[in-house]
Amino acid sequence: MKNFVELFKSINKYDIDNGLSFEIHSPGSITYKMQVQEQHLSSPQTAHGAAIAGLMDCTLGLTSLSLAIQTDHLTSTVEFKINYIRPAKFGEILVGTGKVIHQGKSLIISSGEIRTEAGELVAMGQGTFNTYPFAKKDFLNDFTSAG
Repeated sequence: MKNFVELFKSINKYDIDNGLSFEIHSPGSITYKMQVQEQHLSSPQTAHGAAIAGLMDCTLGLTSLSLAIQTDHLTSTVEFKINYIRPAKFGEILVGTGKVIHQGKSLIISSGEIRTEAGELVAMGQGTFNTYPFAKKDFLNDFTSAG
């Protein structure tokens, strides 16, 4: 899992550009964090819904991926749903938590919540993710040929 985490952090530019960080607690259980920054705002003090949706997609996706990687599989988002509960404000640190609620042969379903560090619910979501063998990933050749 450690090698996967290092690889994922090095190639995931979305996390880097948006100041996201994560921790995998166990396969299928993760925490993602994001501080609401100026680039995330839709008005002077309120995060754009797309910034919250991005954090939710990351949370749900990594939850599924952390389980799939155990069998040398990757995941891609098929669909996800989000319910916004309250606005996220500039400077708040948001914490996304996810858990796998179903694992089938080719699909994983995860649920998640985004809360402020103080525990206030910001959004809830659910997503479906396709699984496929690691060997089919397009970037694999970049890493194996780079030595």
